[in-house]
Amino acid sequence: MVGNDWDVVIVGAGPTGGRAATHLASLGHSVLMLEEHQEIGRPFQCAGLVTPKAMHEVELYDSVLQEIDGARIHGPDGTLVPVGTSGKLRTYVVCRKQFDQGVVQQAMQAGATLSLNSTPLEATANDDGVFLKIQIDGATKEIKTKLLLGCDGAHSWTRRNFKMGRPKEMMIGFQTEVLGYEGKERWLEMYSGSEIAPGFFSWVIPSGFGSHRIGVWSTPDRLDGKSVEDCYEDLLNHPLWKHRFENITETARYCGPIPSGMVKKTVSNRVMLLGDAAGMAKPTTGGGIGPGFRQIKGILKPLSEAITADRLNEKQLHKLSIKHFTTMKKDQDKARALRNLLVSDTTDEELNKHFTNFAKEEVLELINEIGDIEKPVPLGLALIKKVPAFRRLALRAGTRLMFR
Repeated sequence: MVGNDWDVVIVGAGPTGGRAATHLASLGHSVLMLEEHQEIGRPFQCAGLVTPKAMHEVELYDSVLQEIDGARIHGPDGTLVPVGTSGKLRTYVVCRKQFDQGVVQQAMQAGATLSLNSTPLEATANDDGVFLKIQIDGATKEIKTKLLLGCDGAHSWTRRNFKMGRPKEMMIGFQTEVLGYEGKERWLEMYSGSEIAPGFFSWVIPSGFGSHRIGVWSTPDRLDGKSVEDCYEDLLNHPLWKHRFENITETARYCGPIPSGMVKKTVSNRVMLLGDAAGMAKPTTGGGIGPGFRQIKGILKPLSEAITADRLNEKQLHKLSIKHFTTMKKDQDKARALRNLLVSDTTDEELNKHFTNFAKEEVLELINEIGDIEKPVPLGLALIKKVPAFRRLALRAGTRLMFR
């Protein structure tokens, strides 16, 4: 049975919602998680990469399918740039169903309540609280909460209901699960070029037990009328790489949006957006789990105090979150600017030149020394400052970064 009065109601029981619930329930707040699906971790719409830092937070190592040491990145003309070191862990590939269920289970163990097959129908906020009409297993119920957290993904109902803006950039991702791909153990592959992933890259990620996840992502404006499925087929049939895909057998297909670029309003009266709902996915990799964890952790203490004191109007929520959220937004904007400068806003000819420089021994040493999937900006700036071939980009980079 779902009670009528809560300190916090969280819309969406994915990793960000589950993690927020764990933190807040652990501090003694009554927390309700609303999940629209009948099962946590489904549908699956993610490449399933979790950084060591995020994994260390939740310690769900039993969800790991494969450890990854590095990435073999291919330029449009086939130039190979290996980033990583064999035997040195860079990231994890997880079973998202098991990972998500583990995060939510931790929240329930901390005292949070989970309601499956539950969707919000209406919500209004005033000085007394947020009043929600929700549907649970087809039945309608009215509840009240001090604070509503929108952790409900790229097409967030919470964000739309309270008119909080849209993510700056909405990418489209398409992925298959396959058998029969032969790759280097513990390494993922990345392929680039306007034919297969305009402005971005495609990927092949080993996911354990002989399976791989093959995907591609881009933005609608860069696709120029193509679909991401078209790009996927172009990858499989690309003259340079088609021999790698000749023996694959698809076992599943997934497609979903990837929101990147913090929304204009992350807070409203008694309402806050977290994770994908706030547009927090990384513009360089599309990863959203790490940023979602970081977003709630950075404001946890003042947010908990505000919930206890019931000081949760828009001005108060803005004050307690502005510094942390602005820092995250600036990091995100810088990463996007460098991504556009080095990859997304380049022609294949320019990208090939970049890859030729990336592949040089001294540049690879720099990449492996500084490179961090969680912090791409220091690496991008180091490349521009220290690699002679990229110095011509310094002025353009400075202009882009100066105003972000």
